Amino acid sequence: MARTARRTVPLALAGTLGLGVLVAPQAAGAEPKATDPVPAIERAAHPLRSTDPGGSTKDLRPMGRMVGDASVVGLGEATHGSHEFFTMKDRVFRYLVEEKGFTTFAQEVSWTTGLRFDAYVRGGEGDVRELVHEELAKTPWDTQEYVDLLTWMRAYNDKHPDRQVRFMGNDLNYPEIGGELFDGVEDYVRAHEPDLLPRIAELYAPIRRLADGDTYMGRPLEERKKLAGNAREALKLLKQRQPSSAGGKFTWAVQHARSLSQTTTVYAFALDTPEGQKDAMLYRDRLMAQNTAWWQRRTGDKVLLSAHNAHVGYESYDPRYPKMQGAFLRDRLGERYVSIGFTFDRGSFMAQSAESEVWKPRSVGAAARSTNEYTLDKVRHDDYFLDVRTAPPAARKWLSKGRTTRNIGTAYPDGPYKIRLAPTHDILIHLHDVTAAHRRSQ
Repeated sequence: MARTARRTVPLALAGTLGLGVLVAPQAAGAEPKATDPVPAIERAAHPLRSTDPGGSTKDLRPMGRMVGDASVVGLGEATHGSHEFFTMKDRVFRYLVEEKGFTTFAQEVSWTTGLRFDAYVRGGEGDVRELVHEELAKTPWDTQEYVDLLTWMRAYNDKHPDRQVRFMGNDLNYPEIGGELFDGVEDYVRAHEPDLLPRIAELYAPIRRLADGDTYMGRPLEERKKLAGNAREALKLLKQRQPSSAGGKFTWAVQHARSLSQTTTVYAFALDTPEGQKDAMLYRDRLMAQNTAWWQRRTGDKVLLSAHNAHVGYESYDPRYPKMQGAFLRDRLGERYVSIGFTFDRGSFMAQSAESEVWKPRSVGAAARSTNEYTLDKVRHDDYFLDVRTAPPAARKWLSKGRTTRNIGTAYPDGPYKIRLAPTHDILIHLHDVTAAHRRSQ
């Protein structure tokens, strides 16, 4: 829980801050330094009651106003393995569902995984813990926090059969290419375009045999390029048979075929070279945005998109990632896309290393003086959020300058990187302290 009285105000201001918190008037002659952004940030800051889901959501109402009429909200994470980032996402999603009409939780996991999680939260069979482990063991998200999210989504649907929440995976298919994608395309073709079935089955057959992503990536590059060509041809042939009134079955078959084409295309880049990796990551962020926008348009749902800070933001701070998903979504949706980023001062997280894929807890101390986090943590609230678009000029000016900032991915050490927070996100959530997520397996 946020301890809203942890610090005294560094430079007290007269008036009302955040959610109506009154502070003492400034002493005579104690003019704040023009270069100190903390008072301006405090004027924009809204304290968080808690990062845990459940209980009152009154403190999130200002965030609801910041989100406005957005149809997709990207909610980042400054590490892939901190408990509070997971639980805060769970909390924000529940609020957006109950107060803002959101109905889809999207995640940077495979399209196949999304289909399986969506089936579960809408009443499908299976044990949620086993399902999470089977789907996410090779990802950062094989955690108890993820189990809790899916459990809540299913319970919500049990109580609201006429207003179901959905789960969507917007990424390429890894660690496997699910058989239901091939079946979804071929079953449609068999029923509606039977003359096309032999060619579609022929194109997909060698890809089906290499459904495991690691096995697939072990094949020679030229073979992977040929398989990508197969998937693109299958998609093209299917799209050419669009009926005059394209119904849901055709639309979903095309999306399955598109997902297969996207995955094989990423696998066909020369990922053992810097340029190949760069091209693949550019394509990947584009496809994630494309899939998210497709889902939102197709279902009409408002979508909370969960991903790393980097993938939901507008500016790339890493040359390996030329353009981010958030920038592609802004291109497609304009102001109907809103990006929310996280920062934190200190704490722990689960991560792998460059030498090992074993997930272990890692810790970092208080942020150094030259970092974004150091100044953000001087604000008197432990945990808070602010709209950087409407922050006072002094705050926005400070937030617009690139400074060292933690954004930690799957492996640690990672970074830190120089990031301009204001041009990268619309809303910023700062947490004083984070703890390691509860990893369910190794």
